[in-house]
Formats: sequence, structure tokens, C-alpha cells
Amino acid sequence: MQRHSALIPLSHEHKRLLFVCRYLKKDAAPYEGFPLETQARFEYMVKVFQELMVPHIQKEEYLFEKCAGRNTAVDALIAELQQEHRAISSMYSAITESTNLEDDMDKIATSLETHIRKEERVFFELLQKELPDMLENIQLEK
Repeated sequence: MQRHSALIPLSHEHKRLLFVCRYLKKDAAPYEGFPLETQARFEYMVKVFQELMVPHIQKEEYLFEKCAGRNTAVDALIAELQQEHRAISSMYSAITESTNLEDDMDKIATSLETHIRKEERVFFELLQKELPDMLENIQLEK
């Protein structure tokens, strides 16, 4: 199904975040201009979380708020996704205490990737099917 125009800004951010996930994993492939040293990858993760992830989650929470209470399947999925937001945020907050930064970045990357794929493949598809009128009234900034 083609992505609804209201969801496209989130999908574009997801694409950027999926790159970050690949880069943070233990088996990251070299990318030109992106050093593979653990500390450099950690610093990049902090920058991306502050500049992209926090505003991204705020946009999604706004979307959840606007869509909640209209469909039981959507509501159940929103609850799952909000729990995943909290879990990923907790992992990120705890990483400053990490004794194994490489493993912990890999866990965050894996969890975030799974979460994004669920939003794209399940949640957005469900919204477009069950709440198309609601999407017409939602404006997310790019």
C-alpha cells in the first residue's frame, strides 16, 4: 500500500534511523565518512538521538494521541509501540553506565530496527486501512 502523505515525514525519518541502526550494530559495514571505532559510533548515536529521535518520538506520540480511542486494533498497537518507545529510551538512558558499549549499542540498534519495521509494516498499514479519514486531518512537520 502506498504511504499516506501524512505519514511520509515519519517514514523519511525512519529511513535515516534504519541507517543509524545498521551503523551501530556490532557487524556494521564500513560507510565512507563514518568511523567504526566504538567511541565514534557512540558519539554519533548520542547526536542522532538528541537531534532526530527525540523530535521523532514526539511526532509519533502526537499521532498516537490523535488516533487513540477510535479502533481497538489501533489502540492495542499504540500501547505496544509506546511500551517499545519507553524500553528504547530506557536502554539509551542506561548506556552511559555501560560496561560493554559495543553490546549495548547493538541491543539498542536491534530493538530500534524491529520497532521501526513494526511501525512501517504494521502500524502505518493499519492506520491507512482503519483510520484513513483521521490521517487526512493530521499534519506532521517535516
